[in-house]
Amino acid sequence: MSKPSSSASIAAPIAQRLLSLDALRGFDMFWIVGAEDLVKGLEKITDSGPIGLISDQLRHKPWAGMHFEDLIFPLFVFIIGVSIVFSVTKTIEQSGRRGAVIRILRRFALLYLFGILYYGGLSTPFEKIRLLGVLQRLALCYLFASLLFCYLKPKALVGVCAGLLIGYWALLSFVPVPEHGAGNFAEGANLANYVDKQYLPLRKWDGDHDPEGLLSTLPAIASCLLGVFAGMLLKDTTVPDRKKAGYLVAAGIACLAVGWLWHLNFPVIKKIWTSSFVLVAGGYSCLLLAAFYQIIDVWKFQKWATPFIWIGVNPITIYFGGRFIDFEGLAKLIVGGEVNKYFGRYGDLVLALTTLGLAFWFLRFLYQRRIFLRV
Repeated sequence: MSKPSSSASIAAPIAQRLLSLDALRGFDMFWIVGAEDLVKGLEKITDSGPIGLISDQLRHKPWAGMHFEDLIFPLFVFIIGVSIVFSVTKTIEQSGRRGAVIRILRRFALLYLFGILYYGGLSTPFEKIRLLGVLQRLALCYLFASLLFCYLKPKALVGVCAGLLIGYWALLSFVPVPEHGAGNFAEGANLANYVDKQYLPLRKWDGDHDPEGLLSTLPAIASCLLGVFAGMLLKDTTVPDRKKAGYLVAAGIACLAVGWLWHLNFPVIKKIWTSSFVLVAGGYSCLLLAAFYQIIDVWKFQKWATPFIWIGVNPITIYFGGRFIDFEGLAKLIVGGEVNKYFGRYGDLVLALTTLGLAFWFLRFLYQRRIFLRV
């Protein structure tokens, strides 16, 4: 294999990393790279029960409400916020604030460009280019949260986060939308969708509006800032490690309580990233981070998380690389056709396991050689 280019680097020894954060990132990506197909395969060979409940959670809510599937994206945004504290602090220490800003801008540009390429790049007609999508939103959240972290103190960051959430609620609640009035949160009738319809050019994912649209990027930045606050806690050497998970649990419960109460007035809706959604998703993210941190970094139970770490240190590789490496297609070469028919109703499960196995083998190969795609 060739030597990594400037966008790929040999990372520092894994022992120097926060393993729980890598594992949580990998756990999040696991549901993207094939876990859903695994659950569907299990569902075919069982009579509903727990598997059926899990499968139901792997479907997005049509609009208001929350399933586990709706947590996957904001959890990754939250994890980016946690990572910012460690990576940006290190860059400032090594290169100063100016060097950190340059690195932040460069990483933003590369990640945003990857987003454009992921949705077809210039292979599609110009009007089909998607300017805002999942990777583009990650890039924007990273950019603004990183710059805010560079220049603002913790209390000011809290003020910005609260301002984004309350300001977004006020905009959607009190600014009237033509033909629908103010305070209408239904799809196509709310201010976020209206802004996309009027001002977001080129392709929009949901017709005339986009779930990663213009206005809803503001509360998404707040989701990233919640991760920044969690990262600041984990990095704080004055707080004993054994207490950090407890603080994260308390913060998570508080976010969930406020978020679900706010839901009564401002519904939890992922597609417009409502402020209540930010708090609910942030609360669950805090609880997951607390569990992973306590088990992996405090109790040192780490071996079980190794496959998640393989994914977690290479998330861009598996997400973007999946456009070029068809793991399911490769799996069908091995267990497709007559082999798949032989397994009968177990065929889909065997195919899902083989697909995941190939993906894990590839990521393990990169991990063992310390090859990690960086932007």
